Amino acid sequence: MAQTRDDILHGRSGASGDPNFPNAPENWTPAVAEKIAKEEGIELGEDHWEAIRAIQEYYARAETPRVRELHDALGEKFHASGGGKFAYHLFPGGPVAQGCRMAGLQPPAGSVDKSFGSVQ
Repeated sequence: MAQTRDDILHGRSGASGDPNFPNAPENWTPAVAEKIAKEEGIELGEDHWEAIRAIQEYYARAETPRVRELHDALGEKFHASGGGKFAYHLFPGGPVAQGCRMAGLQPPAGSVDKSFGSVQ
């Protein structure tokens, strides 16, 4: 069965085949994330991979991905390390927009607003 655009946006299928990323979208692999990270000047560490897994998991269960919900989920995921501030440390281009790109997912509407001073 072919994947729909909705499946890709929501990270459904686990098509990467990597058991460490069960909610990864089709055609996404950790190598894809590493390539994007390198292009954006980021060296991926374990915290980055945890964030990528969290983003993919959020998309797998969210009916409609929302910037604020995803931002808050990442802040909660890294609460012990500094929350949202730590998420920005991981993804200086914005934990939602940049994190989604590395997770192989379309960032939710409104996650990039260049007129509002967004860095991406």
